[in-house]
Amino acid sequence: MIVVTGATGNIGRPLTRALAEAGQQVTAVSRHAAEAPNGGRHVVADLAESASLKPALAGAKALFLLLSGDLHAAGASPADVIGEAVAGGVRRVVLLSTLGVVTRPFGPTRIAMRALEDTLRDSGLEWAVLRPGGFASNALWWAESVRTRRVVAAPFGDVGVPIVDPADIASVAAACLLDDLHTGAVYELTGPEVITPRQQAEAIATAVGSPVTFHEFTRDEAKAAMAQSMPAELADDTLDILGSPTPAERRVSPDVQRVLGRAPRPFADWAARNVAAFR
Repeated sequence: MIVVTGATGNIGRPLTRALAEAGQQVTAVSRHAAEAPNGGRHVVADLAESASLKPALAGAKALFLLLSGDLHAAGASPADVIGEAVAGGVRRVVLLSTLGVVTRPFGPTRIAMRALEDTLRDSGLEWAVLRPGGFASNALWWAESVRTRRVVAAPFGDVGVPIVDPADIASVAAACLLDDLHTGAVYELTGPEVITPRQQAEAIATAVGSPVTFHEFTRDEAKAAMAQSMPAELADDTLDILGSPTPAERRVSPDVQRVLGRAPRPFADWAARNVAAFR
């Protein structure tokens, strides 16, 4: 049995599918009741309360750990999730971390994630750590404006980073969960090329088959929009990365190719597969 947290999200869904296709039994975990993707068992758990994961871990051999907001919830102790895995007899954990732990290590979110990486290393479990950069699926922020007005509005229109397709993250995670070869590995996951928001808008236009206008936000406009769904500090942090990516954040990593034996998917491929969200 392999446990997948965040199972109903952009990474969890293709990951549960890949594991099921490989003949594995999967327990899908999410915060709210849902139909288990690709069949299998579903367990509701709030990872900010690590004990809620116990029923999912019973009899599990491996765990894909995606904490997202649970890492920073009031009173949360992410290290306790690792402890529950050890106590439950889990043998292997694959942790979704972030490239920011090495490119911008002093932000509060990266300090917390790096501490969790260290806890995993010291746990006695087999482990692998995945450090993606920006996600192609962040373009879904523009879905409504593209559907209703054929507009993409974003800051820093001509500043790019090599965003990664979540399906590629899922494929790498599946390989790490299933193959001893990846034990102790740390993989930086990016797409195949640096791509700007303006170029993403062009790829979406091609996918939907009609022109899409790009409108460049000022930083203040972007922060105001982002602050509706995230803390202002996190919005500022994100805008720092989008506006002034470091050389390490612009680097195209070879790790997807190394693990999967193929190049990572370009953004245009993601846009074509997800075109229904923009129509």
